[in-house]
Amino acid sequence: MDKGFKGAGLGRRAFVGGLVCAGSGALGAFAQQVDPTTGNMIYGNAAPGQAPDIGTWQVDASADSRRNLSSFRMQHWSDHFSSLGVGVILADVSSRALHYWSADEATYRLYPCSVPLSEELTKRGKTEIVRKAKNPPWTPTPDMRKRDPDLPLRVEGGDPDNPLGAYGLYLSWPAYLVHGTHDTRKIGRMSSNGCYGLYNEHVTELYGLAEIGTQVAVF
Repeated sequence: MDKGFKGAGLGRRAFVGGLVCAGSGALGAFAQQVDPTTGNMIYGNAAPGQAPDIGTWQVDASADSRRNLSSFRMQHWSDHFSSLGVGVILADVSSRALHYWSADEATYRLYPCSVPLSEELTKRGKTEIVRKAKNPPWTPTPDMRKRDPDLPLRVEGGDPDNPLGAYGLYLSWPAYLVHGTHDTRKIGRMSSNGCYGLYNEHVTELYGLAEIGTQVAVF
């Protein structure tokens, strides 16, 4: 088939276009597919090597709204605290994002983060940073060891297998931290036992910004 269409100067996409113009019955099998998310018919084809969605379109774009829904919502510290104090951190579980404001509000940061695996492991409310540590050691809690008896008793800081990454910011709730992670696949996912994990480069920056006493709200 390629040889025949080379002589006519037609490529694969031109061939598809010809079928559309001609109203050929082959079009239904070749181009008209149903989007399983919206139920809309999909037309067009991605060029070789491109992602499947590139070059396709749907008849009723307004019916595609579910693709555009996002769990992310912008937040502001004043919705949770009456004053900034020495700074504010908001951990938004639904958006899987962590917000930070400095005491003078001149510095604002937004970081993607990992969140707890389940609602049962999620502690919500207000707390604060009570301690900071570089290369924090990791000691699984009794509950964690009950869920997974194969967990080690302790992993020293700096070890590639340490899930706390490069820095840890300890909350007043025992065993809850904002910390880094060496496993970047966890970021943006429900993947932790209760803590909030950041990329190591992000927790390094936050470690330098957030002071002891920084207010924290988890919601």
